[in-house]
Amino acid sequence: MGQMLDNDTVLDILQAHWSTWITEDDFQAMAAAGLNHVRIQLGYWSVPITSSNTNFTTSVDPYVPGAWPYFLQALNWAKTYGVNVIVDIHGAPGSQNGFDNSGQRTGNPTWGNDDTTVNRTLDIIKFVVENAGGLIDVMELLNEPAGYRAGIPDVLRGFWQDGYDVVRAAVGNGTQVMIGDGFLGVESWEDYLTYPSAEGVFMDYHEYQIFNFDQIDLSQQDHINLSCQVLTELQTYEQSNLFTIIGEWSNAITDCAKWLNGRGVGARWDGSWQPGQQVFGSCDGYTGSMANFSSSYKTFLRQYWESQVSIGEAIHGWIFWTWKAENADDWSYQKGLEGGWIPQDPTDRQYPNLCS
Repeated sequence: MGQMLDNDTVLDILQAHWSTWITEDDFQAMAAAGLNHVRIQLGYWSVPITSSNTNFTTSVDPYVPGAWPYFLQALNWAKTYGVNVIVDIHGAPGSQNGFDNSGQRTGNPTWGNDDTTVNRTLDIIKFVVENAGGLIDVMELLNEPAGYRAGIPDVLRGFWQDGYDVVRAAVGNGTQVMIGDGFLGVESWEDYLTYPSAEGVFMDYHEYQIFNFDQIDLSQQDHINLSCQVLTELQTYEQSNLFTIIGEWSNAITDCAKWLNGRGVGARWDGSWQPGQQVFGSCDGYTGSMANFSSSYKTFLRQYWESQVSIGEAIHGWIFWTWKAENADDWSYQKGLEGGWIPQDPTDRQYPNLCS
């Protein structure tokens, strides 16, 4: 947006969004729904770091800053309603994965290609925990770094350790630290940052079953079976390694949600993602408004929700993506509560033996 419009226009648009999309009512509703954690995403461009805090550039062009006061407001709302907060750096300088959720969609992400992007990120983490740490329960150092890129696994090993050290030096042991598997699988992080060399460290694993053709092709029962398989794998890892959560997952079994794969990009499910690809079916009735969801689909959504919650409850917890969505009710916890496929009490089970 900052590349297409002037700064003042963009700021007006963003401020309208920041002040209305998530409000105090949302935190009150989360607490009422029995949710005890929220994960808040933060782009590096939203952190008001100055030259006194870093030896690196403080420029965030072409991004438009200004979200920080709204971020602090959200942290205070969470505290008011007894909701614990995980904050994650969702977008790092240069992009850590090339996904649009990192701040730029690119085939050439540069985070980790040199020390500058990594050290800038460490300075940003330090600023966040020093200036908001009393309201943050868990500091997640970086979201979904692309560990499959050449050289990045070694960079990540150093970065996770350095990030842990930065948080501990800045605020002591009061704030927990979270790392991710970097798409390498949790087994790649055996005996890493474990006690006594480190303490208060969590592993974040993201459980989606829709971003490759093999998973899209799964039957509804196979999606549930895969959830149960993941449960066993994560439970085995956690027993002798780090506390583990599934920090992102959804009810979706298609990639039909508008622009899920990128702005202007179609879906694998209906063949609109790439020309000449396999078609699995129509997107009608799988996403968008729940008014178009069949009763049998809603029944499955409840079963699928329970199967994935079972993963989190077998380890150290879960975070659903996301609380609300513009036009994809299968991705919305809020709409799931309204539609009945997510229970008002998250401990309620209609299908308690799905993974037994």
